[in-house]
Amino acid sequence: MEDKVMEFKELVAQYCEVPAENITDDMRFREDLGFTSLGFMSFLGDLEDNFDVELDQEKAEQVRTIGEALEMMKELMGE
Repeated sequence: MEDKVMEFKELVAQYCEVPAENITDDMRFREDLGFTSLGFMSFLGDLEDNFDVELDQEKAEQVRTIGEALEMMKELMGE
């Protein structure tokens, strides 16, 4: 799963100015990483494509932190 976590953080880093290795679980998408609503929705689409998962849109929109997003991904990937 560690590889998937880094891959996830690298995807996040494409949408912000924080390097993947500096992204921590407690960082918030909007407040700490500067995601806009549109950027977050684009990120969710890329997440589905890169990890071959289907997100529950309502649940995904409630995600605020990197850690919450990783937990959601673990559930979707059955880990």
